[in-house]
Amino acid sequence: MAVILGAIADDFTGATDLCSTWVKAGLRVVQMIGLPATSDLPPDTDAVVVALKSRTIPADEAVSQSLAALEWLQALGVRQVLFKYCSTFDSTPEGNIGPVTDALLDAMGLDFTVVSPAFPANGRTIYKGNLFVGDLPLAESSMKDHPLTPMRDSSLIRLMQAQSRGRAGLVPLQTVRQGADAIRAGFDDLRKQGFRYGVPDSVEDQDMLALGRALDGMALVTGGSAVAMGLPQNLRDSGALGAAARPALPKVAGRAAVLAGSCSAATRGQIAHVAQLWPSYRVDLDRIAAGTDVATEALDWAQAQSGPILIYGSSDPEEVAENQRCYGRMQAGEMMEHALAAIARGLVDRGFARLVVAGGETSGAVISALGVDRLAIGPEVSPGVPWCGAKGMGRDLALCLKSGNFGGPDMFPHALEMLDV
Repeated sequence: MAVILGAIADDFTGATDLCSTWVKAGLRVVQMIGLPATSDLPPDTDAVVVALKSRTIPADEAVSQSLAALEWLQALGVRQVLFKYCSTFDSTPEGNIGPVTDALLDAMGLDFTVVSPAFPANGRTIYKGNLFVGDLPLAESSMKDHPLTPMRDSSLIRLMQAQSRGRAGLVPLQTVRQGADAIRAGFDDLRKQGFRYGVPDSVEDQDMLALGRALDGMALVTGGSAVAMGLPQNLRDSGALGAAARPALPKVAGRAAVLAGSCSAATRGQIAHVAQLWPSYRVDLDRIAAGTDVATEALDWAQAQSGPILIYGSSDPEEVAENQRCYGRMQAGEMMEHALAAIARGLVDRGFARLVVAGGETSGAVISALGVDRLAIGPEVSPGVPWCGAKGMGRDLALCLKSGNFGGPDMFPHALEMLDV
């Protein structure tokens, strides 16, 4: 059967999050890393997700890469394309969500799409057009201090309009609760009024499922992974999908390590939890800037340990701000990413084959450094965070790529325990 669903994700962890959503729905999913060099896919592939590292690069580069990914997906004959971004709408007033959405709409000859980053299972909800993280409006959550995309407004209407070429309108919760037909009518009303984007309220999974049904036939969908929940059922009802597939854990032997670069509150809590259980090594940005070969030091340290280990460069908001003041906003993040990527290569070279990587930018750097070009998606560790099988540096690897904000405090040990069951 032909590939029926395609997606373009703006970072690697977001891509695996989306893949996991579709795998749970019984789809056979392939995640491609970066712009694909081949269309050689397993013959029973139902969906393909192209994982880009485009969230924080210059907007024109993000647009160019996304359009190239769209062209590749269209050549496969996909029926519906999802532009996947973070459930906290990680972006700046310049983009990249708005510019990429506009470019995709133009390339597909469309004048309207949905904007839905909601992910109720992970506490990301939309009410009256405002995005919430748990009980807090986005602009009052820890995302206000994100080192690359600080979110200082909670209104998706204002956020989208600030970085795009059109107007955004609300489909309120009372309409969403009336079901798919009412949601479609709400979109139609917005389109007739000249709106380019529709923002539906969503506070529970049932809202996302109703939204998914309403999106049947919408050629371009944008949002977080939860907006994809209802899309497979539309295709199943039409007879386009075969029998459901079951995800399998990667069967990989080797030592285990966690590499954490995210500075989110969730990741810092996970680090604090596991640092009391395993040997841990903190990568210091000042020493990297001073020219110290921190990667070699960390690898020598890792070689001397036993059992799982933790290597992290995560910092609290005050230290992040000071690092950015000293070294520049982008430069500080890039120095840490390069160090953790070099450490990842060294770990695999030394027999580590089970890696949990925390942070979207960190995951992108690590995957690129290992030379991984695709992932086989397995079962979830926690909502939006699956185990994946891969081949990198000529070795079989088990990789768990975690968005910084995802997972509970004990996620790291829980992930590794799954592989030993």
